Amino acid sequence: MITTSAREFEEALPDGGVLLGLDPGTKTIGVATCDAGWRFATAGKTLGRGKWGRDREALREIVESRAVKGVVIGLPRNMDGTEGPRAQASRAFARNVVEAFALPVLLWDERWSTHSAEAAMIGQDMSRAKRAEKIDSHAAAVILQGAIDALAGSAF
Repeated sequence: MITTSAREFEEALPDGGVLLGLDPGTKTIGVATCDAGWRFATAGKTLGRGKWGRDREALREIVESRAVKGVVIGLPRNMDGTEGPRAQASRAFARNVVEAFALPVLLWDERWSTHSAEAAMIGQDMSRAKRAEKIDSHAAAVILQGAIDALAGSAF
């Protein structure tokens, strides 16, 4: 199942569980995870992007080791809300994830995620080199945190 609705995603996960946040780019995949109670997202690795088979195995390792129950993938929309080629690439990536892992996928609007992640890292006085190395995983955490905040809000 692939959805852009937090409510549909939540209904597919009635018992909660660890979520995996992904920010797929052309060269890297930013990775983040959250706790099973959906309270906080934590930046993880940044994976070098390659052929899908290699990417799939790297993601499988994370999915299995963390007992992931669902996946949140950044959907890069234009500022006016329309979708371009990058959004279509994210949708194709989501289809691959569903096929490989049979987990529900939530496509989450990622506008401003990289900017927010960079601002937070600057606030932590992180060097430019460290920011460049970690920006994608921190952006994945921003995407995942936005989604779990929406999920928490839908429970009230």
